[in-house]
Amino acid sequence: MRREIVFHRSARLLLRPPWPEDWNIVLGGIADEGVVRNLARAPWPYNAEDARKFVQLPVTPQHPRFLITRARDAALVGCIGIDVRDGNASGETELGYWIARPYWGQGYATEAGRAVLDIARMLGHERIVASHFLDNPASGKVLEKLGFEATGRIVERHSCGRGAKAPTAEYELKLVENSDSDVSQAA
Repeated sequence: MRREIVFHRSARLLLRPPWPEDWNIVLGGIADEGVVRNLARAPWPYNAEDARKFVQLPVTPQHPRFLITRARDAALVGCIGIDVRDGNASGETELGYWIARPYWGQGYATEAGRAVLDIARMLGHERIVASHFLDNPASGKVLEKLGFEATGRIVERHSCGRGAKAPTAEYELKLVENSDSDVSQAA
């Protein structure tokens, strides 16, 4: 599978693809039970082999994944991307992210999320889904700031880091508005 190199610069951040030599900085940012327990796919404890596997995962042009780094000093803030939702036969595209604990509460997730949603629009995605574990309401606030709307569905989702299922709140964001009403009004 061909790897596309995509970078994105926002006001404070540089989003860039993970490279194999990044495994150690990924490990340093995510090897925190408070971070991993809020993720569906990352195991706990998270170790060097997990980080090495993560940075070598294939990336498709339609579903990019980025390391979130500060533009001023290249410090790793976290990771963000869009991917096909696990276990979903309809192929929904899901936004996922994590932020290293020292950077919580500083607006980095929202800034990186806006950048990735801009990229998703450019790639032609029409709808993005997301979710958060109910005991992580801060992530729900980020999703709302990004324009996601709660669907009202609470779904049990497996968390590798927790080693069990936990309830999640589901959200969706339509990136392309339905223009059928515009067409009928113009006719």
